[in-house]
Formats: sequence, C-alpha cells, structure tokens
Amino acid sequence: MGQADAARSSARGDLIVLGSIALAFIIFHTLTNGRYGFHRDELQILDDARHMDWGFVAYPPFTPLIERISLLLFGESLAGLRFISALTQGLVVVIGGLMARELGGKRLAQVVAALGVAVSPLAMFEGTEFQYSSFDYLWWVLIAYFLIRLLKSENPRWWLAIGAAAGFGLQTKYSIVFLAVGLAGGLLLTSARRYLMSPWLWCGVGLALLIFLPNLIWQVRHDFISLAFLKHIHKRDVGEGRAAGFVKYQFLFCANLMTMPIWLAGLFYYFRMAEGKRYRMLGWAYLITFAIFIAARGRFYYLAPAYPMLLAAGAMVEERWVASLARGWARTVRIATYAALAIGFGMAAALTIPFFALDSPRNFTIKINEDLREEVGWQELVGNVARIRDSLSPEERAHFAILAANYGEVGAINLYGPAYGLPPAISGVNSVWYRGYGDPPPQTLIVMGLWRRFVEENFYSCRLAGHVTNRFGINNEETREHPEIYVCGPPKDGWVVWWKDFHYFG
Repeated sequence: MGQADAARSSARGDLIVLGSIALAFIIFHTLTNGRYGFHRDELQILDDARHMDWGFVAYPPFTPLIERISLLLFGESLAGLRFISALTQGLVVVIGGLMARELGGKRLAQVVAALGVAVSPLAMFEGTEFQYSSFDYLWWVLIAYFLIRLLKSENPRWWLAIGAAAGFGLQTKYSIVFLAVGLAGGLLLTSARRYLMSPWLWCGVGLALLIFLPNLIWQVRHDFISLAFLKHIHKRDVGEGRAAGFVKYQFLFCANLMTMPIWLAGLFYYFRMAEGKRYRMLGWAYLITFAIFIAARGRFYYLAPAYPMLLAAGAMVEERWVASLARGWARTVRIATYAALAIGFGMAAALTIPFFALDSPRNFTIKINEDLREEVGWQELVGNVARIRDSLSPEERAHFAILAANYGEVGAINLYGPAYGLPPAISGVNSVWYRGYGDPPPQTLIVMGLWRRFVEENFYSCRLAGHVTNRFGINNEETREHPEIYVCGPPKDGWVVWWKDFHYFG
C-alpha cells in the first residue's frame, strides 16, 4: 500500500470512529428524548410551521421550515421532531473531530475533540429539544470548520461555503451577526486580511446576503418587527437577571468544566504557538465575540457554539504533548483524559437528560432544569379548557373563542385541541397576532394566561372558571405565574380598537 493509500485508509478509519461516536450520542438522545412532553418553545415553532412565511416575529423561517418537513416525515411525533435535533448535534460532534484533523490532529485528538463537544452541557441540551439554537450551533461550527479549511489550504473558494453557512445562519438566528463581527475583527487583526482583496470573499458575502434576502424583505414589509422583539426580550432578560453570570457559565455550561484545560489550550494555540498563527483569526473571533456579548449583556449560551473550534485545537495540542511523554506517562494522561470526559458526560447528563419518571423521588434533573418543567402539563391544560367549553351555555358556545396569552398555550391548544373539537386559539403574542381574531368576532372568550385585573378591565362579565394544574404537581410558569382560566364577554373597546393595541412580545 502506497503512502497516499495509507493516508486515505487512515482518514476513512478516523471518519468511521467519529461517526460511531456521533451515532452513539444520537441513539442516546433518541432513547431519552420522548420521556416528557413538548416544551413551550417547541409548541410555538410547531404552530408557526403550520403558517409558513419568510419570517416570524421571534425568529427567521429556517427552523419552522425544518419543523414543517418533520411534520411530513413523522407527523406530530415528539420523538421524531427531536430526532432531527439529535441528528444535528451528531453532525456537530463529527465536525468537531474533523476540525482537529484539519489542524493536524491524529485519531486521539479527533476523538477527544468529538467527545469534548458531545459532553458540553449546551451541546447536549441542544440535542434534547427542537430549538432554533440547535441549528444555530451547527452553522457556527460549520463556519469555523470552513475557515480552518480556508486558512490551511489558502484556497479562497472556501469563502463561498462560509457565506452559505452564514446565510443559513441568518435564516436561523440573528445573533450569528455577532460572530460575523468577530470574524471581521479577526480578519483585520491578522494576516488573513489579505483576503479583503479577494473577489471570493465578497462573493461569499453576497451569497450570504442573497440567502438572507427573503427574510430581509419580510422584515421591511413588517417594519422590522423582529428588531423590536429582540430589544424587548433583551430588556426583559437583563431586568430579570437572565444575563447575569456570563463568564461563570462559559466554564460550567457552554463547555464542560472537565474540558476546561483542553479548550484553554486551544485558545493558547491560536495566540501563542507558532503553528497556530495561521489560524489566529479564529482566536480573535472568539475573544471579540466574547467581549461583544459581555458589553451587550447577552445570555451566556449565545457563545456556546464557539467552543468546538477551541476544543479541536486544544485536543491537537494535548495529543502532541502526550506523544512527547514517556510511554507510561502518556498512557496515564490518556486514561485521565477519557476519565475526565466520562465524568463530564455524567455531569452534563445529570443537568439535561430526563432519565427518571416525572414523579420519581430520584428525579433530580426536573428540580434543577426549568426547561424540563416547561414540558409538563400542556395536555392537561387543554383538557381543562375543553371541560370549561362544555360548561358554557348553548348561547355562549355559539360564538366563543379561546384567548391564550403566551405561545405555549397557543401551541398546546392548536396541537391537542382538535381531539376535543376546540377551535384554534387567538392571541396577541408574536406572529399569532397577525392571524387575527376570526370572523365573525367571538362574543364569549375562554381566557388563559392573563391576570384578573387585566381581564376585568378589558372584557365584559368575567368569571373565574378553572385553574391550570398538572397531576405531577410540577411548579412551572403556567401553574406559578398565571394559573387562572376565565370566561369573559367581548372587549369593552370593541374588537377592532382593542386588537390593534393587543400585539406584544413573548
């Protein structure tokens, strides 16, 4: 076998190993992802997927489009929907290993990088629920991988791949703009700025904008409503303390605490090692994006997709260090590394994976993970609404509607309500507001998610009709913050006037 054949055989073997690691994590997620129910955010995406457009108030259209495809493939299957998220994170795991290979790492580096990505709590979480952040994670990692290929090969055509990934990233989550700013800074601060004269870079920029263009047109037609939404959500997050602890959570959640020496070694590689000078643009991109999120008081998880490129470089550095050690010490370090990754897996799984039944006294995860608690009680809520509907008089039932305050309630009514013969919910939240309140306007409303003072001030003849509960006694947003369900008459100001001012963000 020639040297080239041996290299190809080794590369195939490496890819098989990386694929096996990814497959193991996909299977792991598939076996555990259907344990509870839909998350509030999943219900919103599911509902928007039935009303496809080039944009939505809360996010661009890519994620609802994938959800629409999932509906065609799997129907309204929780396990089927989340399989796509698990598959996406499996791809991220493989790309993490491939980045280590492109940086010069052999099999040990590739495996450590892939496992380091897989056991990151945020990456593991992204495989448990269908969220736009799952796909956002993929685009960030793909951009980093394509950049490594570009800087290694000095082939400027890679800018087209980078542009395509950035364009789809913009169609997924607008925060990828911060990565673009970080990359632009890294470009200007390193020798990579020579690509500013390359037409391929500007073709990549043009491709990204072309992919993003349909959503941009939608934003123009809707007065950039998503910008107003993002400002509102950011103000809410800061006010509620959700932006606190950014630096601390980089170590605890964005990358596993047990992999901290690896990704810090990766950052060191990009800035202090001679070989890393070629790829220094990536190091600056991380630091600049980190600084932007600190200054803007962003949520801690926004930066999570930047860590695979650090883990890949750090794994390669470790591999070379291990190769320089005596055999006994090298074996000890390898064992310690895999032991740390195993411990890290246990830590991340304990935070994110629903191993136990909801009513199990051993269910530690449900107590510390708010997202899991938001998966509980939606079917019972819809059942309660159906019973209230059945208690209405024939006159009230003749022209009634269900007014839901938040998108989780809307999504739950529209998903589970048809089995009870319930009509689609109306709401002022996000994109649901654009769908209106029906014709003819309803005269009786079953109202959920709004406070007593609000309903009494805005509607005629309100009465308390029920409460939001769940049989497991799980304390979540629905049971804690707005548990009352009311039956009311129409708005006091009339539907046209009242609905115009009822649009809000959530």
